[in-house]
Amino acid sequence: MDKLLIRGGRALQGEVMISGAKNAALPELCACLLTAEPVTLHNVPQLQDVSTMLKLIRNMGVQAERQADGSLGVCAGDLHNPQAPYDLVKTMRASVLALGPLLARFGRATVSLPGGCAIGSRPVDQHIKGLTAMGADIRLEHGYMVAQLAPGRQRLHGARIATDMVTVTGTENLLMAACLAEGETILENAAQEPEIPDLAEMLIGMGARIEGHGSRRIRIQGVESLGGVSHPVVADRIEAGTFLCAVAATGGDVLLRHGRADHLEAVIEKLRDAGAEVTALAEGIRIRATGRLRAQSFRTTEYPGFPTDMQAQFMALNCISQGTAKVTETIFENRFMHVNELVRLGARIQIDGKVAVVEGVDRLSGATVMATDLRASASLVIAGLVAEGDTLVDRIYHLDRGYDRMETKLRGLGADIQRTA
Repeated sequence: MDKLLIRGGRALQGEVMISGAKNAALPELCACLLTAEPVTLHNVPQLQDVSTMLKLIRNMGVQAERQADGSLGVCAGDLHNPQAPYDLVKTMRASVLALGPLLARFGRATVSLPGGCAIGSRPVDQHIKGLTAMGADIRLEHGYMVAQLAPGRQRLHGARIATDMVTVTGTENLLMAACLAEGETILENAAQEPEIPDLAEMLIGMGARIEGHGSRRIRIQGVESLGGVSHPVVADRIEAGTFLCAVAATGGDVLLRHGRADHLEAVIEKLRDAGAEVTALAEGIRIRATGRLRAQSFRTTEYPGFPTDMQAQFMALNCISQGTAKVTETIFENRFMHVNELVRLGARIQIDGKVAVVEGVDRLSGATVMATDLRASASLVIAGLVAEGDTLVDRIYHLDRGYDRMETKLRGLGADIQRTA
């Protein structure tokens, strides 16, 4: 099992290219299921989760191949098996995003329930509620969602759907399904994360009629069919935020090429309050930091608030900042599992329910630590970059799920980091 060996103490300098967003690429691969025509996706990151999604749709009969220019060509014209089996879904919860497109185009789908998750429960009841309102008959059988159109219907129908909570994948699933539904669908309490407008722009390019994407209310006028499109995947704001925290922690001066400052306003505001200099440029985001920064309290919440996917990385920065900060996690109940590993490196953190109190220390010391989930992995890498001595991060398969060649990019900025067996 691969590990990362990090020798800390080096400031980061130079430029790093921000890859396409995992959380945009995965739903956009599922959106390809809505059409029989070829789709080309550009800036698709090379990640384990992307490989899993490609395996899933290929299992359905979809053709999907990397092109010489790095783009990804997808064609679902010969799709013959509208199923998502458990052995693939269990490794990646985003597989549930196949449900809406398959049901909308073929009138039936069988998709495994994704089950639990290391960082907490992510129920699919809002997906089922919304699709049922659009005329689907969904039964739970032997761990699978077995969906088909209600008797007598040829297509899903439009509906006004107000989800009980803000759900990103729920919004995406219902948005895709509504594009081929008969009549108008209004999604209330929709998620606003930047990956959703990016998905909507792809769908519009395919011929969908969508308004209000990026707001709490999305209006979709269904069409009979969708066509092909060439679409660039939006830059990954969480990868960009992770590199911002790494530079802030280690010091240095780095340009994050293709980074979108407008997608990271809550994180950038906290970094500036901490003492880092962050500048939005036409070509990306530049960050400069020197010396110890000031610890910052924050509370995770839905976009445009502070993202839960940045909580662990900013906590690692707080660990070596001046002062004490409170970190409140409101999205997932088990998202402090990185705390015990940070403590092994010398961090001072106390947990009380949903709140972690972080008292900054002068230095961390290298040790062997174990990643427990994707963003926890990134926090341990950041801590290792500033720790004295060697840090060995185990179980980095989590990291490979969501970061495109992270150690290669960090080495390009001057970090002493290498992958070991």
